[in-house]
Formats: sequence, structure tokens, C-alpha cells
Amino acid sequence: MSVWNPDNIKDVAESVGIQALSDNVVDELARDVDFRITQLLEEALKFMRHGKRTTLGTQDISNALRVLNVEPLYGYESTRPLRFGEASIGPGQPLYYVEDEEVDFEKMINSPLPKVPKEITFTAHWLAVEGVQPSIPQNPTSADSRHTELLPKGPGANPHLAAVNGNDNIAVKPQIKHVLSKESIELYNKLSSALVDETNEEWRNAALASLRTDPGIHQLVSYLITFFAEKVTHCLKNLFVLTQMMQATAALLSNPTIFLDPYIPALVPAVLTCLIGKHLGPPPTTTNPSDSLTSNGNNPHASNSLAHFALRDLAASILTHVCKHYAETSATLKPRIARTCLKAFMNPDMPFGSHYGAVIGLLGISGQDGVRLLVIPNLRLYDSILKEGLADESRKIEAEMVTRVLLQGLMRLENGVVGMVNGIGNSEGVRERLAEKVGDVLAERVLASGRSKLVSAVLEADVNL
Repeated sequence: MSVWNPDNIKDVAESVGIQALSDNVVDELARDVDFRITQLLEEALKFMRHGKRTTLGTQDISNALRVLNVEPLYGYESTRPLRFGEASIGPGQPLYYVEDEEVDFEKMINSPLPKVPKEITFTAHWLAVEGVQPSIPQNPTSADSRHTELLPKGPGANPHLAAVNGNDNIAVKPQIKHVLSKESIELYNKLSSALVDETNEEWRNAALASLRTDPGIHQLVSYLITFFAEKVTHCLKNLFVLTQMMQATAALLSNPTIFLDPYIPALVPAVLTCLIGKHLGPPPTTTNPSDSLTSNGNNPHASNSLAHFALRDLAASILTHVCKHYAETSATLKPRIARTCLKAFMNPDMPFGSHYGAVIGLLGISGQDGVRLLVIPNLRLYDSILKEGLADESRKIEAEMVTRVLLQGLMRLENGVVGMVNGIGNSEGVRERLAEKVGDVLAERVLASGRSKLVSAVLEADVNL
């Protein structure tokens, strides 16, 4: 039994010129109309549910018609609700129609004319003068801009239009900036003050322990990284603050409950500054730098001159950890860091402290391949810089440190290399070959070590390229 009235089928057929339809055809068409309407309502209800609404609107019907590849209805998406009138064409047969607004011509003729609009004029004014917005009536004030930011936006911004479209149940909230809770702000203040407190070691250890294990600091990660970067930028002459920032960075990286992948690009620059920075800590005050090369370790001037090398070692270990654990999420992380370190190593204007940091950075992030591909091909050119540094008493300490770390890098090539059967052999011939490869200074150090595997590894480095 069809729900759709068969008489409506006959009326539509007569309107298109079909005068007589059999009852079987009328019944089949009525059933088909029932099926099509049911299919249309099911599709329209899907759009309503996906829109998180409980009221079916005309837009849902139009979208359903488009999905079913049917030409949509036109003229029923007005901003005003439709008013339907009822007319009776017979006993028990009401007819509903859309009422048209009646206009009284006499009132329209006698009504006063609307005001003539003003002519369009253009005036010029300064929106901003050297970045400062002048307070004139044409420019919005800060209060107006704040009020505009708090106004609701989107399809449900106008409540009248939203009610027509069936969106009157939508609660539009203004977008606000991320605000920390009072407890998080207090925790951040405690951590930032404890990390740079030189008088209370217990507080510093507690702050580092919190960064290392506390899962509740996830909302403070961006603020802490910004704090580390600011302290490194503004306290380059304070080795204590720089060391604390690197220790705090290492503690944060070792926290297993914090997801740090998005913050690595912001974390690396501060670590690179502590690795290859030109001047870290106070200027050296030693009067006799050669005294610092003694092995007793009781010279305070020596410790002052070599203090920044410990900071660079810490920064290199942090970069090694970052490249090891986060290289998969950023394919360009290791190449960019290696390129920066190599550029600093080959810059003759940089001090030996920067060269030292660049070398240990390359050794940490690239290992044997970095020594073979990046360090050894440039040692011949770097030999002249080493000679000048070792001959200068004021730079001899740092030049010696760079020489030692370069020798340590060369020793990494010994793995898997068979030493010379007859020992080092002709020292003069071997020395010349080594000097062509790594320069005179490192050639002498390699020969002085008496390690035949090291000599073979250096001489065969280009073979393994």
C-alpha cells in the first residue's frame, strides 16, 4: 500500500498532457515516489547528523539531491522563513501554497521618497607612520581590535541566519590564546630561578631531576626551550649559566614522557652556540699559557683557560643524542648540523675553541665516516692554522687541544685495519706520505704514537672513500 496519494500522480500527469493513466501505472508510480522520497530523506538525515544538528533543514535536502545526481530545488534558501497558506479545493482536499506579500500601490505611491545617498568621496590618511599607528578616527583603536577578535565567527555567527539554516544550537566560542594555569606558571618560575641559582646546589639538582622525570611539564616545554635560548644568547660570558642550560637541555631530552620531536629545530641553535661559539665564558687571565700544559693540574689559570672546553664537550654529547634519536623525524637534521660544524672548522677567522667544538661535533654525529669524508680531506689545509697556533704562546693551549681531538678522531679509523707487518718501516718515507695526507703537525703526532695500525688507517683513508 502506497503512502503517497495516487491522485497527486494523476494531477501531475494531467499537467504534462497525459490525460488517462491506468490504475496499475498510478500505483507503481506512487510506490516509486515513496521510495525516492525515503531515499532522499535518508541522505538528508546523514548531512544533518554530520553537521551535529537535530533539525533537518532545506540545505540538507539540497545536498542530498546533489549526492543523488538530481537537480536541486531553487528559491527555498531565503533568509526569511517561508509562510504557507491553505486553500480548499474540495471536501477533505486542502492545498498549501507559499504566500506572496501583497503590496498596496496607493501606499507605495504616497509614501515619502527615500533619502538621497551621499556622493562617494575618497580621502587619504596615514595608516601607520614608521610602524606606529596614529590615533585618528579613521584608524581602529586597540580596544576595537580586541572587541573584534572576541566576536563569533563562522556560519553560526549571525543568530538569525543560523536559526533559518538550522544551526541555532551551535555555541560559538571566541578563540583565545594558550593560557597556563597558576600552578604551571609557579612551576616555571621555580624551575627557571633554580637552574641559574649559583648558591643553592640542592635546588639546581631538584630542578634538573624534575626536567628529567616529571611528566607534568609537557605544557612548559616551549617556554623552557625559549628560556634556554634566551639565557644562552644573553649570558655568553657566564660559563655557569651556559653549563646549566646545557645540563637542563640534556635532562629535558632524557625525559621519556615528553614528546619533543616538534621542538628539536628550536632546541638545536642554542646547543650549537655552546658548541662552536667564538667566545664562551670570561676572557682568559693566564699570564703564562705554557704553564697550563703541565700535568699536575694545580694551576688555576689553566683551569680558567680550559673551562669552556668542558662546555663544548657537553654540547657535543647533546647534539650526538639529538642526531641519534631524532634524525628519522627530520631527514635534514644531521646534514645541516654537519655542514655548520664543517664550515666553522674550515673558517680561519674562528678561534681554536670553535674549531675544537666543530671537530668533536663532527666526530659525534658522523663517526668514522665523518673523519674519512669530512675531516681528513681538509687537514692538509688546516695544518698551516695549527702551526701558527702552536707557535703563538697565547693560543698554544687551545691549538694543542684541537690537535689532540684530531688525533683522537684519526684513531677511530683503526678498527678493521691491519697494521704494517714490519712496523712503521721507513720513517722518512712514511712521514712524507702522512704529511701529504694530514699535514706536518698531525704526521709527527701519528708517528710519535708508534701505532702501526693508525699509520695504515690514515694512509689508506682515501682508498675506502
